[in-house]
Amino acid sequence: MTIRPPSTALALIGLLALTACSAGSLGSSDSGGDGKVSISYLIGNQDQDVKTAEQLVKDFSAKNPDITIKTETRPAGTEGDNIVKTRLSTGDMPDVFNYNTGSLFQAIAPQKNLVPLSDQGYIGDLDENFKKTVTADGQVYGVPVGGFMGGAVLYNIPIYTRLGLKPPATWAEFMANSAKIKAAGIPPVIQTYGETWTSQLFVLGDFHNVAAVEPDFADKYTKNQAKYATSPAALKGFEHTEAVHDAGYENKDFASAKLPDGLRMLAQGKGAQYPILSGVVANMVATYPDAAKNVGLFALPGDDASKNGLTVWTPGANYIPKTTTGAKLDAAKKFLAFIASPDGCKSQTAAGAPTGPYAVKGCDLPADVPQAIKDMQPYLDKQGASSLALEFVSPVKGPSLEQITVEVGSGIRKAKDGAARYDEDVKKQAQQLGLAGW
Repeated sequence: MTIRPPSTALALIGLLALTACSAGSLGSSDSGGDGKVSISYLIGNQDQDVKTAEQLVKDFSAKNPDITIKTETRPAGTEGDNIVKTRLSTGDMPDVFNYNTGSLFQAIAPQKNLVPLSDQGYIGDLDENFKKTVTADGQVYGVPVGGFMGGAVLYNIPIYTRLGLKPPATWAEFMANSAKIKAAGIPPVIQTYGETWTSQLFVLGDFHNVAAVEPDFADKYTKNQAKYATSPAALKGFEHTEAVHDAGYENKDFASAKLPDGLRMLAQGKGAQYPILSGVVANMVATYPDAAKNVGLFALPGDDASKNGLTVWTPGANYIPKTTTGAKLDAAKKFLAFIASPDGCKSQTAAGAPTGPYAVKGCDLPADVPQAIKDMQPYLDKQGASSLALEFVSPVKGPSLEQITVEVGSGIRKAKDGAARYDEDVKKQAQQLGLAGW
């Protein structure tokens, strides 16, 4: 179920940055006779990853002058995933490293390879959704770097204001709003199937609604006991994708438009609503500064307004490999404690505008973040108003969802057929993982 944008979009939203080292490990001595210690830190090579790491190191070092942190970078891609696993298995991993959360975290055998952090005092300050994605056998292994992203709908606030609309809490309200927007001569729903990964949001961003109706769906799905085609709640994401097309609510060039086109339409009021990941907001605002105040966000609505909530993608995390020992381990733990604190969040904000709320209690968003990012916070603050995306609670995902949702959203394939096709698509991967029931 992972949304896998092409490399340009990956750089844009920092989504699932799989990375590999670009240099050898940096020395192994714990500390000198003067009590100083040097540790190494492996990060992604995307510009924002580097900026964030450099700012964290700078601010931490100012408070801890006896600890020196040397950074290494690693490129994005599947190659990076393999090298991270190789370096862990060969004992060649730097003292701290940044990596994914969720199913990809589970794939690096955390119980075997990582230092548990459950005994650290700051663990209680970590967001519960985040902790689930870095926990194995009851032990927490990582601290968050970056903010949450929401699978949601970005909307043009001036259009909503002019037409007297309010953000919908149910799908029926969303379709009613869309009808009024179409009547005003504005494309109600922006779709950008020229970049196929963007077609998945009505399905992937709907998982909060699935979990609200079927709390055990992820567990049953993993065990091959629940299917998209046969679960009424899970099927709705495909049905919504079909319904928007059949109602004529998409922009005319939906088949060829790409992400930058969608952001331009939304920012300039040439389209009203764009189902997409909130991580694209920073790039939109950089290109269209007025979008900071003119574009808002609401969760993909389901059938029950009382259960309205946001599907979230958690940030990546920093981990300590078990090969980090002695004074280096103490220094690494101190570095992670800084990151998981309000001071660590301030450091990350100084490096770049947050892509979403932080996963650490006491970390407030700055007042000047875009309105769409502010709109995410209430969902995370309210009990039960946010849920992890399916990919964080189940390892079962298939490679063809984006092609299938393009077909459903283009009127080529019916929703039920698309869901059944996706159920078949995930089977091979589940079997490769050796999951029971497949």
